[in-house]
Amino acid sequence: MTPEEILKVEKDIVLTLKTIYDPEIPVNIYDLGLIYEIDYTPDGAANIRMTLTAPNCPMAEQLVEDVNRQVAKVDGVREVNVILTFDPVWDKSMMSEEALLELNLL
Repeated sequence: MTPEEILKVEKDIVLTLKTIYDPEIPVNIYDLGLIYEIDYTPDGAANIRMTLTAPNCPMAEQLVEDVNRQVAKVDGVREVNVILTFDPVWDKSMMSEEALLELNLL
């Protein structure tokens, strides 16, 4: 894969993540700042390090499943590995400006 092809797949992964919403907050998980890292390898593995708004989030399983299922649909992705972490702990400073506006926090 060329560097341009890798960048395109990474961009498509981000666009896909922006379609996944936290069921309790009307903002997508990418703009909420829940995605800490996307590492796409030329062999088709998408390694996504993410967190939740709270360690005891009742929707944790569903969110991880949604990320796995949706990112697997991206052209060029053959494998999805979601790594759930709580380091660093999520806080609202990780939210995008769009998310802050959506939630009237700006």
